Amino acid sequence: MDQARSTISKIFNGEPHSYTRFNLTQNMEGDSSQVEMKLSSDVDEEVGGNGVGDHLNHNANGRPYMVQKFKRTPQNVCFMAVTGLLVFIIVCLIGYVSYQKRATAPVCAPSVRPFEETVVRETGAAPLMDWDDVKKLLSQRLTASKLNGAFREFSKFSHRAGSLEDEILGDKVFQKFKEFGMKTWTDEHFIRVQDSPVSGFNKVVYKDEPEDHPRGFLSYSRNGSVKGAALYASYGQEGDFRLLRDKNINMSGRVVLVRAGKISFAEKVANAAKMNASAVLIYPDPSESSVGDDTDLYGHVHLGSGDPYTPGFPSFNHTQFPPVESSGLPQIVAQTITQGTAKRILRQLGGQNLPEGWGGFNKLGNEDDSITVEVNNVLTEKKINNVFGVIKGFVDADRYVVLGAQRDSWGPGFAASTVGTSVLVELARSISDMVKNDGFKPRRSIVFASWSAGEYGSVGATEWLEGYLASLSMKAFTYINLDGIVTGRNGFKVAASPLLHTLIKTTLSEVTNKGTSLSSQFAKSGWETNILEPMQLDNTAYPFVAFSGIPSVSFRFTSGSSDYQYFGTMLDTQDKLNAATSSQVPELAETAGRFAGQMVLRLVHDHLLPMDLMKYNEIIRSNVVKINAKVKQVQRMQPELLPKALTVQWLIRASGSYSRASRNLAKDIQNSDLEDIEMCRIINDRIMTVERNFLSPYISPRETPFRHILMGSGTHTLRALTNHLDALKADNPEADGNLFLNQLALTTWTIQGCANSLAGDIWALDNEI
Repeated sequence: MDQARSTISKIFNGEPHSYTRFNLTQNMEGDSSQVEMKLSSDVDEEVGGNGVGDHLNHNANGRPYMVQKFKRTPQNVCFMAVTGLLVFIIVCLIGYVSYQKRATAPVCAPSVRPFEETVVRETGAAPLMDWDDVKKLLSQRLTASKLNGAFREFSKFSHRAGSLEDEILGDKVFQKFKEFGMKTWTDEHFIRVQDSPVSGFNKVVYKDEPEDHPRGFLSYSRNGSVKGAALYASYGQEGDFRLLRDKNINMSGRVVLVRAGKISFAEKVANAAKMNASAVLIYPDPSESSVGDDTDLYGHVHLGSGDPYTPGFPSFNHTQFPPVESSGLPQIVAQTITQGTAKRILRQLGGQNLPEGWGGFNKLGNEDDSITVEVNNVLTEKKINNVFGVIKGFVDADRYVVLGAQRDSWGPGFAASTVGTSVLVELARSISDMVKNDGFKPRRSIVFASWSAGEYGSVGATEWLEGYLASLSMKAFTYINLDGIVTGRNGFKVAASPLLHTLIKTTLSEVTNKGTSLSSQFAKSGWETNILEPMQLDNTAYPFVAFSGIPSVSFRFTSGSSDYQYFGTMLDTQDKLNAATSSQVPELAETAGRFAGQMVLRLVHDHLLPMDLMKYNEIIRSNVVKINAKVKQVQRMQPELLPKALTVQWLIRASGSYSRASRNLAKDIQNSDLEDIEMCRIINDRIMTVERNFLSPYISPRETPFRHILMGSGTHTLRALTNHLDALKADNPEADGNLFLNQLALTTWTIQGCANSLAGDIWALDNEI
């Protein structure tokens, strides 16, 4: 109304019309632009002039051209009155329409509420395609026949990291990304790895029997020769060794035999080292694997990821660092043996009977069952290349989701790397075509990454994270892993950051396999119970979330209860995978690609990142309840170890602070004008801080790289607090009450710090501690 009065006043008073100046200024935070509109009166104030006439050409009378005198005849007055009335009506209509637009401002895509319930509307920054149309386009472009062709193109019998074959495959991926019109680049690293002896061999000798010279090996084992009594320890899990300790079995100096499975090779060796064992032999269990008696097993035993000789920093050739080793390198000898060698040794063992469920052999081994293990692995330097392509976003181009797949393998590696690389390339092609030909405009960018040296412990991916951690911390908001996505057909498993659980649940219900949604086919009584699984240390997604604080997800079709048998062997071929999937590899890869693709597209399509902040609230609260109960038990059973005055009230308050900060962000979303691009960006940045702020700032990333207090590993985690309380309750000599108090305080403040960051402005902090 004020604008209407002003306009009418200007007309009747004969004031000059204002002109509009448009100033296009580049948004330095992204590729979007903002339009600055200034009226002439504003410009006058900027230059200090006295009116429009001071900086426009003047007519002969020294008046602006737009100002003309007229006679006040009845006809002119009537004409001006009618004109003014029309202008008044038009301005009122414009004001009403603008008000209605503001009243129906879109609630973008929610983050703390289930986003599938919200109608998503355009902001005008980038044309927003209907989500059903986006899904349909992806299904049309990503097909089983295209993937089958990619399998043929990216299959090789051998492509170990740093080899010529690995380089050739990397060049193929690079050229494909260029063909799709993507911005491409490579990242070169010089890494040190252990390979099997070039001359000579590793050996295993049981008693006085002939030497066995296995071709398989475990990279990063300690070299040397040891001799000790054999001891069978099932899968080599912490619980297995506790059971042996409860049987009063002396494990010091023993050569431990463990079967593959359940946990990583590195964890098996680390657990044995804690028991003072001298060596570990790992074999494929004949009751679970049909690889045959003579199939060699390959792997690594670094309890970490990346190059263990540059822990915490990147292996760039031009960077000079003093000699240093990862704390995750084992201090004992480790070697793989074939199924045939394992059966020959295990059948001859004496000693105590096996605990129930420990396999098909009878005895644990005694002091007379001596084994000699000699490892002569060679430390070598290799050049590896990570290959990248990016589809840039139209609004927040400097925010991106990363989609990655391992390119190398010990042998053929069809399930380990070929399927994932093929899906990666085909998704890049499909989404590029959607952008170029179908009018899809992603708000944020998508980075496609082909990693090398994955078989040595996610080396390529971790070196990239270490090299660009500062750049990635508030730029990359999700990582989606494509390694090993097809290993069977009867089950479906997902490991992910809790922030992504709602997105995963929705995608499971939208993606179909043989006409049935993945949720209906595999979730059964509950998707969290039947589909979710913990993220393992040897998963490439793990360093993204636990080292870098980037929400991550990894998934796979499985064979149901049993794992795929051929990882880490030369039998990981297309024929073996066809046998495990009833020759449905292309169709299953298509479904897996659509599952990954729809998560990617949803993350770059919606205005707000679809992340469930309240999921972590549930996890934190459940851990706090456990810790509180165990503290009271220790105070009752071992009062000298923890002071009676100790409570977990601070931890409870920190948990409450996080809960309130999550709810307050939901209110901020509801009360904000989310048509405002910058407002959406601010809210998304607050969401992105959550995972990163769960990284403990009180420990060294070099000594303890996986700093996440909920998904990481080390004494700083909530799980470690619970275990420490169990040790205190049992009066374990390794338990330390003062150390526990220190861990409790630092963990409490890490949670409080995350809540503070999520709260936003400093005056909004809820710092009850």
